[in-house]
Amino acid sequence: MSGPLTDAMADGRPARGPTLTRGHAALALALLLGLQPITTDVFLPALPALTQALGATVEQAQLTMSALILAFGVAQLVWGPVADRVGRRRVLLAGLGVYVVASVGATLAGHIEVLVAWRVLQGATLAAAVVCARAIVRDLYDPFEGAQVMSLGLSGLAVIALLSPTLGGVAMTFGGWRSTLALVSAAGIVALAWVARELPETAPALNPRATAPAALLAQWRVIGRDRVFCAWTALISASYAGLFVFLAGSSYVYIGTLGMSPAAYGVAMGSGSAAYMAGTFLCRRWVARHGMRPTVRRAAWFTLAGGASIVALAAFDVRAVWAVLLPQWLYMFAHGLHQPCGQTGAVSPFPRAAGAASALAGFALAGAAFWAGLWLGRALDGTTWPFALGVGVCALITSAIAWTLVQRLPPER
Repeated sequence: MSGPLTDAMADGRPARGPTLTRGHAALALALLLGLQPITTDVFLPALPALTQALGATVEQAQLTMSALILAFGVAQLVWGPVADRVGRRRVLLAGLGVYVVASVGATLAGHIEVLVAWRVLQGATLAAAVVCARAIVRDLYDPFEGAQVMSLGLSGLAVIALLSPTLGGVAMTFGGWRSTLALVSAAGIVALAWVARELPETAPALNPRATAPAALLAQWRVIGRDRVFCAWTALISASYAGLFVFLAGSSYVYIGTLGMSPAAYGVAMGSGSAAYMAGTFLCRRWVARHGMRPTVRRAAWFTLAGGASIVALAAFDVRAVWAVLLPQWLYMFAHGLHQPCGQTGAVSPFPRAAGAASALAGFALAGAAFWAGLWLGRALDGTTWPFALGVGVCALITSAIAWTLVQRLPPER
């Protein structure tokens, strides 16, 4: 892609204002951020069958999720500064190209160790899409409008997340576990083609020193000490850790413990995504009316209700689908309120280093999810208790952060 806009970006001169309409920006967010639930949720119904087919243990199979999310977090520290230096578009094209290769490799893997290795590469390249998506919002909008655009994009993501486990369950039923990864490969090809054809560069100026080690470390120190960044990042990290417990453990609980079919399991997880989508819709109204801090304060009550209810029901050994599904709806509804505010708020203090701030926030979020998933893989015992306990602890931490650290921040401008 060439022209005045990209020529300006090539030598670091400021670009000419926003290059995307609000609807176009929301579509870009939905497609790029939507790759994350596609990479995880489509694959979820296959986990029990994959464990058996490859002769793996539950802990080894869980590595296909937790190793992916760790690579996803670490790679953001690389992609963020690179995106600030060379631009969002170039990073997206490179990252998505390798993502497609990794997805095809995972589809063809014959051993659990090989599958884990391909999933690590998937996670590392998925990071490019997510980092650039967050940075694009900061490139184009102030924090207040950015939260509304982010929530609109996350509503589109929720539609993708709604369909992903359902499609994964159907594919698993009729084509086996490899067919779920074939769907992931197809999604990567679609995203790559759309970026190549439709997405211009959005960074207002390039920073040639963004990847210089000394400058980068200094930038990370500034970002990591900012209390606005820390509060919002802590919120989305704790909330996502609880979501990851749902993602990583739900197939074993719904299919293994509660006896659901893969197709029915996909519908159950899809209903949770519908609750998440409802949260993103409400987020736009609440942010416009009340602001971001009051929005997450209200959302925390739903988070806590979801966590407390699943723990209480598991403590009384209630082994029924509704005893997991209802708390899941509450938690994911609140997650749809926390994430647009938190992801926008974390990068809001750094308009000239949105890539680096987005990367550091993503690293923290993925790190929290990795440790939650690693613990869960060792704790699952055929009952709902470890699963419920993980969700409950994350819900308690998320609510505490929403009611304390976030509320002490100055009002957003």
